[in-house]
This record gives sequence, structure tokens and C-alpha cells, in this order.
Amino acid sequence: MHPDAPPFGLLLDVDGPIASPVTRSISAAGLLDSLLELLAAGVPVVFNTGRSDDFLRTQVVGPILAAGLPARARLHAVCEKGAVTFTVTAAGMGPVEVDEQVAVPRPAVERLEALARAHYADVVFVDGGKRAMVSLEQRLDVDSATYLARQPEFEAAALAVFADLDLGATWKGIDQPDSAGRVDWRIDPTIISTDIESVLLGKDRGAEMALRLLAADGLPPTAWRTVGDSRTDYAMADWLHAQGHVVAHVDVRPADGVPTTPYPVLQPRHTVNDLAGAAWLARLAAVVRGDAPDDRDFDAPRPGGVVA
Repeated sequence: MHPDAPPFGLLLDVDGPIASPVTRSISAAGLLDSLLELLAAGVPVVFNTGRSDDFLRTQVVGPILAAGLPARARLHAVCEKGAVTFTVTAAGMGPVEVDEQVAVPRPAVERLEALARAHYADVVFVDGGKRAMVSLEQRLDVDSATYLARQPEFEAAALAVFADLDLGATWKGIDQPDSAGRVDWRIDPTIISTDIESVLLGKDRGAEMALRLLAADGLPPTAWRTVGDSRTDYAMADWLHAQGHVVAHVDVRPADGVPTTPYPVLQPRHTVNDLAGAAWLARLAAVVRGDAPDDRDFDAPRPGGVVA
């Protein structure tokens, strides 16, 4: 590795570690300050999310720019699980790039969104900012239990839409091929939404796109720290490890279950979601400053190893 390479880069899921799953915005005290400190130190940061570029613009990038993005910052975003990308500088958001090859076909988009608005508007709203996916999100005025009880009903209806259009889809391990035997689309539940997307999309594709973005603006980091709140977020670290990168993963909501991995995994002791994300970023900022990191909020890494 080049001696001037950053010591580590950050690949961050947004919902959970950065944006509160309750407020859907940056709410945790100190989180934005730590993130800006890391960017000012030259730490590359890439958001790797299923969210739209419009959500990132209003809820994440907007507050960062308002606080003053450091001139040295290397900040990028991979949205819709690898289908949409953009770069952020002190001048604002750059052009949004969309991979149309992985976009849900327009007839399916129209049918699925009409289905949601006609029959499930009491619990979900359509994320109108999506360019390649269809996302139905829990309404803020609906409690989690009510939403999760209705979620499978909508998803089963969505699977029927794909069958009617002869588009192969998969949902919770149920494969429904098209007439040619292909399964190109996935119905993917989260705790606050349902994403309908190409099977080619995922946090691993997002990690690959992140490296492409960083290659255009400087040296790659010598190691990676990935942060997420679900089992699917481990795909970031899985892909990086498989490509030979040094990586450790932070799971801010380990209630989903922590798998056995060939790289270190850290879990918060006392907090979850964005509070744990804020604690982790503060820990990294201390490392960059040369201060002793505060490890009280995190268990020792498993399967082992020292993680700065």
C-alpha cells in the first residue's frame, strides 16, 4: 500500500447507523460532528444504502453541507443498493448516475405503486424518489407492530403482480420463475419498508461501486470499516474480504443475529442503531486524533483481532 493512503475507509449503511429508524434523519448527538472530523482528516466515506438519492440529499447530505463539508473530504454515495451513485463536494451533490439495466420494468412499477396506494395506503407510502427500485415504506404515524403485521400481505400481492406480468421474482425463499425459467427480481423486506429490486443489487454491489468511486479521486484506504444494522449489511464486508481487503464490520443492531465471519465483528453493548453509530464514529475520530479510543460501548471484536 502507498504510504500516503488513508489508514481506513468507511462504508456506511444509512438507515440505522446514521439516520434514526424512528425520525428517519440524523438525530444522534455528536454523530454529524464526528463524521465531519473524519472527513476533514481525509478518511474516505461512502454511504451504501437502499435509500434514494433524494432521501440522501434531504436527510444526510443536506445537513453535512450545511455544517460545512471540509475541502479535503472524499464523500460518495451508493444508493438503491448499487443502482444509483453520486459524489459530494463542498460545492454540493454532483451528477446522479443510474444503471438502467437493473431498473424494475415500468409496467411493474406502475402496478406495484397503484396496488400500494389503493389497498395499503393506511400503513405505507410510496418512495417517489426511487429511480431503479420500488420501495414501500412504513408511514411515520403507524406503529411498527401494525406495519409488520400487514407487510407480508402486501408482499404476497406484489409477488402475484410479477406472476401476472410474467416477470420472475423471489420472496422469502420462494422462487417464482418467468416463462423462460428466470428469476430476475427480488421482494426484500426490511423492518421499515419493502424494497422491490433486481437480484443483481445488494450491499456487495454497493461495496464494488464504492471502490470505483474512490478510485477516481485518490488513493484507496489500507483497510475498511463497514457499519450496518441488518444481516444483509454483512455483504459489504463479505465482498471486501473476498477481494483481499482488510475489513472489520460493526453491527449496530445485532438482534438480527451475528453470523460467523472470517473478519472481526464488533457489537455495541449499551446502544443500538444511530446511537451506536454515533459512538462508533466518535471512537474512530479519537483514533484519528491520536487519543485513546473509548471502548466502553463495544464488545471485543469477534472472531478476534484488534480493530482501530
